[in-house]
Amino acid sequence: MRRKSRIPPSPLPQRAGVDPVRVRLPAEGPWATVREHLVERLSGAGAGIVDGMFAAGLIVGADGTAVAPEAAYVPGMFVWFHRELPDEVRVPFPLEVVHRDEHIVVVDKPHFLATTPRGSHVAETALARLRRELGLSTLSAAHRLDRLTAGLVLFTVRPEERGAYQTLFRDRLVRKEYEAVAPYDPALDLPRTVRSRIVKERGSLTAREAAGEPNAVSCIELIEHRTDLGRYRLVPGTGQTHQLRVHMNALGVPILGDPLYPVVTDPVPAGDFRRPLQLLARELEFTDPVTGVAHLFRSERTLTAWSCFPQWAGQ
Repeated sequence: MRRKSRIPPSPLPQRAGVDPVRVRLPAEGPWATVREHLVERLSGAGAGIVDGMFAAGLIVGADGTAVAPEAAYVPGMFVWFHRELPDEVRVPFPLEVVHRDEHIVVVDKPHFLATTPRGSHVAETALARLRRELGLSTLSAAHRLDRLTAGLVLFTVRPEERGAYQTLFRDRLVRKEYEAVAPYDPALDLPRTVRSRIVKERGSLTAREAAGEPNAVSCIELIEHRTDLGRYRLVPGTGQTHQLRVHMNALGVPILGDPLYPVVTDPVPAGDFRRPLQLLARELEFTDPVTGVAHLFRSERTLTAWSCFPQWAGQ
């Protein structure tokens, strides 16, 4: 059996709580130099960007020394560099720490804040913020919560324990309960368990239900209602992309503030935080795989469509 080669530790420190990019050169390819490969691989960065990074000594090898642009291509070689941080609008809401011990950190994430760096959201993410605020450079996310969804997220402190916590989510050993505000339909028979097949194609903003074996299960219950709005308890049995949003939309009661369901609307301008998606990850319950402690965490956030009912009624 061929053994996987060990990944060297990063020779570069984090910057603003963000890890450097690590690139491993493929085992085979037509490139004669490291530069040729990176110019092709990072073609979306813009003309001259990669050459400028080489000239400034910003691309380094495992020993931390700058890699020359004419350095020979070596299959399996690792190089590191920091991406240029995008201009980001700060999400002006606090990230509340619900629990912290030597193994995990549980936070109550606000709407609009991404969980981990991705795309145009890099330093202004829950992970980067926590690393900076708590001084924990080794912090990692055990799972993800959509940027537009508020609520509880679990982070791990020790890299060697991250896999144990991720396995809990993979094996569906974490009970997750959500709360949502959506239109009230007196004809809708609730509670019910919704089962369907959800697919999301690469490049598509939305997921959709399709024919075939169900891969998504959600338990949906009406907690209470006020005229034309309802407050719902949602318990997912699976973790498909946008699962709860798709299932609520399929029932004819799309979650308020959703820019994708039932129709894709124009992008909200950066810095416009007036109408958050009315979906909240309310509870996380699991047995700690490291300590054996039974945990139950609960968000103290409220959904504005319910707490500020008159402003949302009829919308």
